[in-house]
Order: sequence, then C-alpha cells, then structure tokens
Amino acid sequence: MTEPARPAADDPAPTAGAPAAAGAPSGARAAANTAPPRRGGVAILWFAVIALAAALVLEWYDSRDRIATLRDDTAARVREAASDAREAVASVKEMRESLRELQARVGAAEARLAESRSREVALDAMYQELARGRDDWLLAETEQTVQIAAQQLQLARNVPAALAALQTVDARLARADRPEFAALRTAVAADIERLKNTPSVDIAGLTAKIDRLIEDAERLPLRSEERPIAPRPRAAPESGPWWERWMAAGWDEIKSLVRVERIDVADPRLLAPEHAYFLRENLKLRLLHARVALIQRNEATFRGDLKQAREWLTRYFDPRDKSVAAAQAAIAQLDEASLRVELPALADSLGAVRRLREPREGR
Repeated sequence: MTEPARPAADDPAPTAGAPAAAGAPSGARAAANTAPPRRGGVAILWFAVIALAAALVLEWYDSRDRIATLRDDTAARVREAASDAREAVASVKEMRESLRELQARVGAAEARLAESRSREVALDAMYQELARGRDDWLLAETEQTVQIAAQQLQLARNVPAALAALQTVDARLARADRPEFAALRTAVAADIERLKNTPSVDIAGLTAKIDRLIEDAERLPLRSEERPIAPRPRAAPESGPWWERWMAAGWDEIKSLVRVERIDVADPRLLAPEHAYFLRENLKLRLLHARVALIQRNEATFRGDLKQAREWLTRYFDPRDKSVAAAQAAIAQLDEASLRVELPALADSLGAVRRLREPREGR
C-alpha cells in the first residue's frame, strides 16, 4: 500500500531566479531519495499494529481460559462449601440431639441423686431411731400396739382384735425378759383378763337373722290378700217337696255371695295390689337399716327400725300365717338382744408403758 502523491503545492516553491531546467532534476532526486523510507515506516507501523492485535487476541484467549478455569474452580469450591455447610448443619442437629440426651441423662442423674439423698436422710433417721436402744424401740412399739387395741375397742368395739393385740404385746415382753418390764406385764395381763371376761354380742348371728327376714319379706302374705274361710255347705234336705229343696239351695247360694268376718285389728289397713310392692321394699329397707345400726352398735336406731318393722307386720300382714308369726318372733328376739356392753379402756396398760418411756425420753 503506497501513500498517495502529495500535490505540487506541498513541494517547496522554487526559488526565484533559479532556472527551470536546473530546478527539475534536483526535485526528482529529492523525491527519489525520500520515497523508500516512508514506505518502510508505514510497513513497520502496520506490522506493529498486527503484532499488537495478535498479542491482544492471544491475551484475550488466555484471559478467557483463565476466567473459565477460575469459574470452574469457584463453582467447585462453592459446591464443596455447600456440601460442607450441609454436613455442618447435620453435625449441629446431631450435636443438639446429643445435648438433649445429655441433658435428660443429667436430669435423671440429678433425680437419682435427690432420691439417694432422701433415702440417706431416711436411713439416718431410722439409724437415729434404732440408736435409741432395743428397749426404747420395744416400749414404743408396745405403746403403739396398745393404742391400736384401745381404738379398736372405742371405735369398732372389736374385742377379739384388741385381745389379740394385747396378747401379742405380752408375748414380746416375755421374750425380752427384762425385770423393769414386770409392772407393764402385770398391767397388760390385767387388761387381757378384763377383755376375756367382757360379755360379747353375737353380731354374726343377729345379722344372719336380719338377712333371713329380708329374704322372707317377699313371701309374707298381706291382709289385702287374705281370703275368708268358706263355711261348710249345709246338706240339702233329702225329703220334702221339691220347692223346699229348691229354695234351700238358692238361699245357700245367696249367702255364699257375701261373707262377714271379724278382724281383730281396730283400724285395718288394706292395700291396693299395686302398693304391695312398695310396702315390701320399705320393710326390706327398714331391716337393712337395722342391720347397719347393729354393725355400728347404734342401739337407738336399731330398736327404732325393729319397732317400725314390727308395726308394719302387725298392721299390713296376715297374722294367722305361720311365716308372719315366725317373722314377728324373730324381730322380738332381735329386740331383746343388748348392744350396750361396757368395754375396758386399757388405761392401766397405757399408763404403765408411758411411765416407763418418760425417763428414757428425758435423757
């Protein structure tokens, strides 16, 4: 590629007075001398541009490869970091579960420690109780047993239970074989003898009688169910006119339609059939209430219920029936039973054991 020829105006103007012929050859030589260096500089310039462009292209390719490599490396590191993060989250969850389990174990250990401490305190208290001595322990147990026997007599009036408790106390004192317990054994023996001589009430037998009365209440006949005894028919006359025999038979038939009978009760209470069920149920309830009062040793309530049951039997039930008479006799036997029995208070035994314990507790 050649540079275009500059116009003539660019050439230096010929000096004035110079001959034209002489000036033409010298300008051609100058142009010939300067043209080759200009074309070489342009080529060098274009070569430099091409080299620079090639260098830029090579740098661009190299930068693209490095960017792609850096991107792949960054993506790999990001994936690795994400995997590490997931593993870290799983590890944190596992650590939390382990922490919860550890806290539960610590709580269980603390509970066991508290329980062991409470047991230690209880064992210490028991040791202190046992350290008081065998005699103190025996006296404390004796006092408690005598108090239980006294409560059985006072609340439940259970003589056999109180007697068994006192006999157990006497046997333990005998095994101890201590001379200072002689007065206590004497008091216990005296209370045992009083309990053996105490009259007892046959609660089981009286309760069985009441249960039989309750069972028989369903079968007892009422006055309203009573049927008068039919009179024996008079023999018709075998002789005589036919009209006399016919009139005698008709008169007997008319008399059989109406019967008049004497009732010993001044104010008989006759019940409708639908009320008989409630009367029997009320009689059963009265007898059950009497049974409860018997077990509780409530004599006033017991006798009041028996009195009401006897009145109902007399007023509403047929007294000529054997079962009604037997029920009234059973109620009379129950009413004759005495529930009030004076029981000993076991004061001698309690006083003796407390006199023995007072000096020991003051030490």
